[in-house]
Amino acid sequence: MIRKILVANRGEIAVRIVRACSEMGIKSVAIYTDADRHALHVKKADEAYHLGSEPVTGYLNAHNIVNIAATSGCDALHPGYGFLAENPELAEICARRDIKFIGPNADVIRQMGDKVQARNAMIAAGIPCIPGSDGNLADVEEALVLANRVGYPVMLKATNGGGGRGIRRCDNDKDILSNYDRVISEASKAFGQPEVFLEKCVVNPKHIEVQVLGDSHGNVIHLFERDCSIQRRNQKLIEIAPSPQITQAQREYIGSLGVKAAQAVGYENAGTVEFLLDQDNNFFFMEMNTRIQVEHTVTETITGIDIVQEQIRIANGHELQYKQEDVGFRGYAMEFRINAEDPKNGFLPSFGKITRYYAPGGPGVRIDAAMYSGYEIPPYFDSMCAKLTVWALTWEGVIERGRRALDDMVIYGVKTTMPYYQEILKHPDFRNADFNTGFVESHPGLIDYTTKIPPELRAAVISAVVAAHEGI
Repeated sequence: MIRKILVANRGEIAVRIVRACSEMGIKSVAIYTDADRHALHVKKADEAYHLGSEPVTGYLNAHNIVNIAATSGCDALHPGYGFLAENPELAEICARRDIKFIGPNADVIRQMGDKVQARNAMIAAGIPCIPGSDGNLADVEEALVLANRVGYPVMLKATNGGGGRGIRRCDNDKDILSNYDRVISEASKAFGQPEVFLEKCVVNPKHIEVQVLGDSHGNVIHLFERDCSIQRRNQKLIEIAPSPQITQAQREYIGSLGVKAAQAVGYENAGTVEFLLDQDNNFFFMEMNTRIQVEHTVTETITGIDIVQEQIRIANGHELQYKQEDVGFRGYAMEFRINAEDPKNGFLPSFGKITRYYAPGGPGVRIDAAMYSGYEIPPYFDSMCAKLTVWALTWEGVIERGRRALDDMVIYGVKTTMPYYQEILKHPDFRNADFNTGFVESHPGLIDYTTKIPPELRAAVISAVVAAHEGI
């Protein structure tokens, strides 16, 4: 029976896991580097252990992290997302040290982390896949031959990639020649593996993913789908559940595909099967994420199922609490990734001190954050500082609730993507549920918004405007 869990992560997901542990009567252990000494997950956990002064590498040292878990008396480890969450070595080390890894086993992580292996497994299971290479590309000449065979545009992808990195679109032979070495380099630096494969590019698809749960007793269910089409450079910005863009028949079909994909690889714990929906309404398998997703909150909101607690129960050896027919959903949920970035300046990261922070509230509003007034966002990590999730019975209602909650939420000291999201919510295409992965690039005017002026600066700005007017 799991009694104590080490949370091998930081930020809002670490806080989220700590809260799940608290509700289940399980002790939690946090880890941190110097940059996170005053982080919220350190304050919330029952215990916290220092990883060293190096900001990032401490979170990537699997042996040291498992040592901390063992010496602090933990019988389980939750990897969260990012860092080592999809690292099979971490799962293997946990198994050797008799510490339960809250996720699938190392073999499944390795298989699904290798995009070529994952693709081949899905083809064998009868899951529709995008036309492309049968394996890793041998060289740029093979890439050119295959690209001309399947037809441009194509995508060069890092075999062990993820998170939108190690991907390049190529529209002609020249693009292949200029991007091939770049993707090899990106793959080597980001993922430690130089392998690259090629797929036909699905132009302006809808990005639809299925949340699955599998236990050690052979049971697999899905918790319906999420629409992650609003993204920039393959990085998700807004996530929605269920998708307002598909029919009930499509919903049932893609849900069955997600379950079939998980069963094909003997999947245990929480995972996400991601698909692209093309303009001819064909679904294609893209990848499987073998961890909790950033956007799990929208699925929890519409189904009422606590996915993190389910992860812990599954790791404990329990059967799933629900059969597929027991799972339903109600209304719509929408999650906004609140990033410390300046959309008006090419989405440049805006790290610094949060001088003032007011969380939104009211009906149907959830906030997952690791910040507080006075907290300094370190420049070493991802720019996401909070997740705002809203729920309403109708599509129109969730848009209006999102607009209101974004207006309620106040963050001073850094620039954020909140005003940009307000512009998205106003746009007729979005309001009519007519969008795809090219939405951000095809609507460049969305950054032409007026930023609210903080109260402490308002008087100075007004004085400057009056002075300028008098000088005319």
